[in-house]
Amino acid sequence: MKDVEFPLFKTKTDDGKKFDLTDPAQRKAYFELKAGDEIKKLQEYLKNGNTFIVYLLGKKSSGKGTYSKMFKEIIDKDKIEHVSVGDMIRSFDEVLKDPVKKQELEEFLKKKYRGPVPPVDLIRAMEARSTKVLLPSELILALVEREITRIGKKVIFLDGFPRDIDQVSYSMFFKNLIDYRNDPDIFVLIDVPITIIDQRVKQRVICPLCNTSRSLKLLTTKNVQYDKEKKEFFLMCDNPACTGARMVTKEGDEHGIDPIRTRLEKDEMLMKQIYSMHGLSRVLLRNSIPVDKTPEFANDYEVTPEYYYTVDEATGKVETKEKAWELPDDEGTLSNSLMPPPVVVSLIKQLVRELGL
Repeated sequence: MKDVEFPLFKTKTDDGKKFDLTDPAQRKAYFELKAGDEIKKLQEYLKNGNTFIVYLLGKKSSGKGTYSKMFKEIIDKDKIEHVSVGDMIRSFDEVLKDPVKKQELEEFLKKKYRGPVPPVDLIRAMEARSTKVLLPSELILALVEREITRIGKKVIFLDGFPRDIDQVSYSMFFKNLIDYRNDPDIFVLIDVPITIIDQRVKQRVICPLCNTSRSLKLLTTKNVQYDKEKKEFFLMCDNPACTGARMVTKEGDEHGIDPIRTRLEKDEMLMKQIYSMHGLSRVLLRNSIPVDKTPEFANDYEVTPEYYYTVDEATGKVETKEKAWELPDDEGTLSNSLMPPPVVVSLIKQLVRELGL
């Protein structure tokens, strides 16, 4: 995030151990080594019936869902929930198709919603909504209250609120506005260079059968093949639940961040607004490290690998190779992107600090 200094967080250890961070078992051992004491403190905190609210703020595709779900995997899968406001709103498409559920939603809004637009009109707006138009903040608050009431007393990672400048003030007093329990609330700001987001989008491929997402450059599959006619490498889906198909670029992804540039600019503006507020508990996460600082702050296996391929023309056999992914950050500094686990280690340690554990 430009104009804001996100500190480097050191996760490097000199014990000689190395982990495959894509393997769940090895990932668990990694977290035990890097943040075992802090994990125990958080688990004990939850065991004693305590909860808290985390507001996740970051640019689109900055990893908010990935980090919160990994945190849940490591700390306690039963006592933590990731609530995506975007996914929640989209889920109402099915609710509104069911007359009974639609009526229940209308009755809920009549009781809980406070705003200038009648609930019936809001229902119509939701039925005809455009992803380019933000729903009223008062409606979002009511729907979030409905969702967290359904979830019950758990840690909430709230992803997608605040989403606009007028919602920043709402988020300051979220617990009071919806009469929520008196939990600590913490704002987590995630800094990811737009160059990384751009490459993630451009390199993404999906399976046309099961919609599994991978990346030729950043998240390969076990089955990589070579198209002699097009002279290009491609991935075959290796999702065990899928019959397998040649993965393809999703329509529009070739344009990278261009279609969402305005959204990214607004996301950054929101983070700056939150950063400038007083009296808030904040956690700052960064996804990248300058290349000249990486050896000091991270182990080599914590750096995002870039995959590249060679093919034996005679046999057609493809060999997958990797190297540390390097690219300029938003200030033009050559940097390495971090794998999700070291970012989550930083999240765990900073949450322990903010909660006073």
